[in-house]
Amino acid sequence: MQITNFSVKNYQFTLILALLVAVVGVLTLFTMPRSEDPGTHPPQYLITVIYPGTSPKDMEEQVVKPIENKIYGLENIEKILTTVEDGVAAFQVKFKYGVDVDNKYQEISTEMNALKNSELPKDIYMIKTEKISSSDVKILQVALVSENASDKKLRDEADELKTKIEKITNLKDVKYSGIPEQEIRVDLNLEKLAQLKIPLNIVMGSLQSEAADIPGGSIDLDTKVFNVKTSGKFKNADDVANTVVYNANGKIIYMKDVAEVSYKSEVVNHITRINGHRCVLVTAGMKDNVNISDVQKQYLPIVAEFSKDLPPNIKLIKNFDQADMVSKRLGHLGFDFALAILLVVITLVPLGGRASLIVMISIPLSLALGLVAMNALGYSLNQLSIVGLVVALGLLVDDSIVVVENIERWLREGHSKMDAVLKGTKQIGIAVVGTTTTLVIAFLPLAFLPDMAGEFIRSLPMAVITSVLASMIVALTLVPFLGSRFLKTHEHGEGNIFLQYLQKFLTRAYRDIMPKALKFPKITIAISVFLSVIAFGLFSVTGFKLFPTSEKPMFLINIKMPLQANISESDRVTKIVEAELKNHKEIVYYTSNVGHGNPQIYYNVHPQDRKSDFAQVFVQLEDEATPTEKTALIKKLRDKFKTMPYAKVEVKDFEQGTPLEANIVVRIFGEDQAVLRKLSAQVESILRNQKGTVYINNELNTYKTDVKVKINKEKARTLGVLTSEVDKVIRLAVAGLTVGDYIDDRGDARNVTITLPRNKFSNLDALKNLYVNNVQGTPIALNQIASITFETAPTAINHFNKSPFSKVSAMTKDGYLANDLLVDIVPKLDKLKMPNGYYYKLSGEKESEGDALGGNFLSVIILSAFLFIAVLLLQFKTFKGIIIVLSIIPLGVLGGVLFLLATGNPMSLVSIIGFIGLSGIQVKNSLLLVDFTNQLRQEGKSIDEAIAIAGETRFLPVVLTSITAICGLIPLAVNPNPQISPLAIVLIGGLISSTILARIVTPVMYKLIPPSLEKSNGSIN
Repeated sequence: MQITNFSVKNYQFTLILALLVAVVGVLTLFTMPRSEDPGTHPPQYLITVIYPGTSPKDMEEQVVKPIENKIYGLENIEKILTTVEDGVAAFQVKFKYGVDVDNKYQEISTEMNALKNSELPKDIYMIKTEKISSSDVKILQVALVSENASDKKLRDEADELKTKIEKITNLKDVKYSGIPEQEIRVDLNLEKLAQLKIPLNIVMGSLQSEAADIPGGSIDLDTKVFNVKTSGKFKNADDVANTVVYNANGKIIYMKDVAEVSYKSEVVNHITRINGHRCVLVTAGMKDNVNISDVQKQYLPIVAEFSKDLPPNIKLIKNFDQADMVSKRLGHLGFDFALAILLVVITLVPLGGRASLIVMISIPLSLALGLVAMNALGYSLNQLSIVGLVVALGLLVDDSIVVVENIERWLREGHSKMDAVLKGTKQIGIAVVGTTTTLVIAFLPLAFLPDMAGEFIRSLPMAVITSVLASMIVALTLVPFLGSRFLKTHEHGEGNIFLQYLQKFLTRAYRDIMPKALKFPKITIAISVFLSVIAFGLFSVTGFKLFPTSEKPMFLINIKMPLQANISESDRVTKIVEAELKNHKEIVYYTSNVGHGNPQIYYNVHPQDRKSDFAQVFVQLEDEATPTEKTALIKKLRDKFKTMPYAKVEVKDFEQGTPLEANIVVRIFGEDQAVLRKLSAQVESILRNQKGTVYINNELNTYKTDVKVKINKEKARTLGVLTSEVDKVIRLAVAGLTVGDYIDDRGDARNVTITLPRNKFSNLDALKNLYVNNVQGTPIALNQIASITFETAPTAINHFNKSPFSKVSAMTKDGYLANDLLVDIVPKLDKLKMPNGYYYKLSGEKESEGDALGGNFLSVIILSAFLFIAVLLLQFKTFKGIIIVLSIIPLGVLGGVLFLLATGNPMSLVSIIGFIGLSGIQVKNSLLLVDFTNQLRQEGKSIDEAIAIAGETRFLPVVLTSITAICGLIPLAVNPNPQISPLAIVLIGGLISSTILARIVTPVMYKLIPPSLEKSNGSIN
């Protein structure tokens, strides 16, 4: 081959290029971005609207419908999932993959701003638009703990730490949570306003006017420009208290005359504790494409220094640091990598010392070149890309082993060193290119897997593809060059003692089997077909789960209180849960969040927004805790909390892959809430009676009760009272109205809120003695024109693509798979008698599988299959050769599925990757046998003679490459991470069965359907 000739003859150039690759590879290894999980940027967005005190029905009418109509009109929209609860509406917006993520974010933000200024209520507390990204995960969570420090002191210390940390350029979204912000509260005396006949609008308008900060512009004085400073916004509570609210008949009324103005904490909506102690949480996220280890070196000194300067009654606890986990995980994989290299070195012994040395030099160079390519393509060093590199380690030595072994064989036959190098490489070169290409094509569909699952997994196949392509280049350039320098002509043709024993073992192993197999080819093939049928039949036994649970030593406990429980009651029950967790010594930290979810610490679990009847506990075990120990603790806690009388306590492990609310989710679509409620109850009964389900949730199994202010509109109109004024007064009394802000002593903007005198939380007393001004400004008592009643309302309203639905969800118990349970559940769902216009759809794992393995993936598989066949046709020029090569694939599947069953692993996305990669490896090995058989026949050998010689000659490198691959994969197979081990288990099982059976099936298939071969002087059949 020309590339080989050039590399050997221009060895100085080859040497310099090899050194360059080595140096750049090492630099890349240390400078590549590092993270725990691959970075994902799906075209998915979360819009959250918080409008406290608003019922789901009112939220649907006033907020949800305008937003859905606007978003649904955008281009390339795929789906909108809307969840509406008390005071909160959350919209999960997903666009078709391939759109520009940033442009769509700008589009949504623009539309939301336009809506905010036009169709949406003006007093909405917050509208937040977020991009869903893996970088949303908080890499650092620090707790400032104190039982007796004031709210202000804790808040100030947290704010100071936040200010220090957010100066690190590679960090983002640095926040503190768990303590209410300070505000200036204006407690109006409505009776006094009524006596003075001062309209409420006048009071609010005065405050809003004084709070406005309008720049005065600039003026020219001679040759200079001066800025004009205006009065500016409020500076403190005295500024608010001295605001003039009314001036009539020469009498000035100040705010302090009609209201109490003071500094107070906002309403408590998020309570945090760590190990039962009051605390404030400070969290930080990390920007994309950054090395987390480098970032850690920046924030650790800041945290350590800050801890020293804290007052004696405040303690700092760094309870979550993702950089430590990344370092541990990558370090573990690094150990696996080193162990794999050691095992590979041992397997190379039969090649001889010099040949082994050449292969060993080719390994780091191939990996270095692969790393450089991955970095150039924008991939980071994470758990999946490292797994890809470890998998590639077992494969990339194949090319070098095959080339070196062939050169060695030529040397053993007595050829000169240069002839052995050039002609030996040329003889095997086309086969090496063909086998590598087929292997790359086998992994190609995985690189184009659609949706978020594809983006998440992509770095694994890309690591394999880049490394294997790099190994082919190294095998055809550097290996021949090194061979021409280091290898020597053998004095004996049998190789070293290890090679001799291996050859004798292989000969002895097949000595009795091969003649019989070739004598009865049809029976042999019938047996292989039978084994193949068994292999594919066993898939139904393994079960299927797209992504496994996480092996990380942490999990969540969700506490779901009875409907409408207030935050005080949620806090009381959370303390009961904490008391139980305190008894388990294996738990290092348990961080409680009452009224809110824990800040995001896992890439696919987004925190619950404000919800008074919800609490979440983030539980962390020792770093060295195994997945088995964690699972045992989860089971123990589930049993303990199963009979909790005050709340539903769900102990949930983290799941890998795409975000899931539950393993099994049934959505029932229809317009009438009453009908949906009836159907939901029936579905709930089906799930509850199914063995293997746990934590069944049905949002419509109970209704909640709302306080309804019923206005007598005729009477209100007679008295000249506008309905909007009534709503405004009620809002003022219950939740308060923000009329502006002020700058606190730390330079931060805080709210100025106007409300009525009340305790920490509003109660029914807030609706007593209220006055509403009519159009003439005369105060009218609210009880004259309105009455207070109670009414039932739905707890939550859900929309999917604007269609209303209810949902019933269930988690699966340990040892059960959702797909297996659905086999029993779906027929029961199909038997439900649903009215016209009502139907159900499965979500949860089923929907996730459909997104990950949908139509686009099938198209890529078909395209790859055609490419696969096209490459083999180029190699063999005949379909018979392709059939012979592909016939071995089912026998590899047999070993893979048997190993999955033996280890108790279900089929999963990583297992699928294993089987797809396995097909490429098998074809690679089979192709070597068939290609050499063809070469021997072209040299004039008979079919039987060619089959015998090729089997003896080529089976040795096939066995060597298989053994090296298996040894390289052993560390991954014993890795406790269920995201990694199934891949290695499939490959090892498949390689063992296909290597053993290929020696029988491939020669027999060749004898049954020998391909036609072209020769320069004619053709032979």
